[in-house]
Formats: sequence, C-alpha cells, structure tokens
Amino acid sequence: MRKALISGLVIFIALGGAWATLAAQPGLQAMPAKIVSPGGNTVVRGTVPIVGTAVDPAFWKYEVHYGPEPNPLDRWTLIGIVHETQVGDGLLETWDTSIIPDGTYSLRLRVVNRTGNYQEVFARGVLVANAAPTNTPEPTRTAMPTATITPAATPTFMIPTSPLAQPTATPTLARPTRSALPGVLDVSAWRQSFCLGAELMAILLVAIALIFLLRRVI
Repeated sequence: MRKALISGLVIFIALGGAWATLAAQPGLQAMPAKIVSPGGNTVVRGTVPIVGTAVDPAFWKYEVHYGPEPNPLDRWTLIGIVHETQVGDGLLETWDTSIIPDGTYSLRLRVVNRTGNYQEVFARGVLVANAAPTNTPEPTRTAMPTATITPAATPTFMIPTSPLAQPTATPTLARPTRSALPGVLDVSAWRQSFCLGAELMAILLVAIALIFLLRRVI
C-alpha cells in the first residue's frame, strides 16, 4: 500500500511538472502532433530537414522513423535520436537519404507521454531519388560572327595611245578539184549514159515485136 502511494505521488509530481511546462508555454498546449515537411507524395534527395510539431500535455519524448512503402511487416528505422524536448512547428530531425536505396518511403512521428500512451502521424509516399539526374542548364548561345564584306577590285582600262594596226590577210594555196575544171570531160559519165540508152532501146524493140506477134496470133 505504501509503495502504491509513493508511485502515485511520483506520477502526480511528474504530471504536475508537465502541466506547469505547458502553462508556461500556452501556445504549445493546443498544437497537435504533425509533420509539415516533407509532405506526402514528394520527391527528396540528400539531407532532408523534417519539420513539424511534437507536443503533448504530459509529454515525455518523441521519435521520428522511416519505413518502406508498402510496409506489411511494420518495420521502422529510427532517424537520429530520441528527443525529450517538445517542438512546436520547428525542426524535428534531419534525415540523410544518401545512405538508403532510392524508393518510396513513409515517415512516422511518434509522440509519447508519461502515461505510456502515444500519438502517431505519418507522411506517406515520400520518394527518395538520389540517383535521379539533375536539371542540366541550357547552353549559352554564342553570338554569330558578323560577316565583313570586302568591296570588289575596281577594273582598270588601258587606252592605247597609237592606232591599232589592221591584220594582213595571208593567202592559202588549195588543190584544185575536178568540179572546178569545167573544160575537162567526164568519160565515165558519158559511158554510163550510153549503156542506159541502149538498154532502153532494146526493151522498146522487144515490146514492139511482142505487140506485132500478138496481132498475128489473134
């Protein structure tokens, strides 16, 4: 019985101290536990500050954890250390994402009071993407060189001071052809004409003889 009274007195004193702390800080009394940043469904990389509120009327401690998503085995990893000081809308913890694989995670803030009860809040769908390429700055445009136009050379005309000499025709000797000599007779042409006339005369005589022969027969 005496031990129970002593335990109750200790709890009462602890609760009284917590209430005194809250009374000295009235702004913290009405603030629920929450994670402000990073919010759900955001992309993070490198060192990430976790901002939020960890307050309870009988505050004892708070812890910030991360876990894979989905998390069917309910496995959580502590970020940093266990804190025994309340935080109202401030820095809760710093998360180094460079030591974990890229992927989707959940953040959990657990605020525990001196009665052993606790409240939890989550930020889900936080994508860690340290291997993602960063934005490459656009290349600076280089000014195009200005073309320099060089004027064409001015033509120079030479005016002769003395009159030009006329060219002298040079005579060319050519071999005379047969057509150029009208006095010479072409014997072969006459021979061909004579033969053609004789053939025509023979054909004509044969035709006349055939005509007379046909008349006698009829």
